[in-house]
Amino acid sequence: PVYPAALLETADPPLLLYAIGRLEQLSTPSLAIVGSRHASVRGRNNAREFAAHLGQTGLTIVSGLALGIDGAAHEGALGTSGGTVAVVATGLDQTYPRRHAELATRIATEGLVVSEYSLGTPPLRENFPQRNRIIAGLTRGTLVVEANLQSGSLITARLAVECGREVFAI
Repeated sequence: PVYPAALLETADPPLLLYAIGRLEQLSTPSLAIVGSRHASVRGRNNAREFAAHLGQTGLTIVSGLALGIDGAAHEGALGTSGGTVAVVATGLDQTYPRRHAELATRIATEGLVVSEYSLGTPPLRENFPQRNRIIAGLTRGTLVVEANLQSGSLITARLAVECGREVFAI
């Protein structure tokens, strides 16, 4: 009953989701913020500030816990009324990247961490594009910050368009 309705509207919804945290965030209005892992200081600040502002309006910020823009977006949304959801490409007992272990713990406590992968699943290259379809499918739209032309962020944006969702860019 708590499976996110928005995700069911996508072409390839996961059969099940594993989750740690506040499950109610799966049914709140949300926006994805994604972008470069090698973001500039300005890009990270933009992501953090947009996430904080949008989170204060009640939007849940969804991202992929990656370095750069994703991490900044999660940080900005933590502590807001909207909160944050991290969609990961590993089992929930793994943290990737390891530098985000503390951030992942905070999100699991204050927000929600979601994965379609069972416990023990390590960070495998092929799982990241699969993860991106969940990010796009959970949200009303996707905000792209500083993405490279050949990036997972643009995969997420394309998937969002295919789901009939809005796409924005900074």
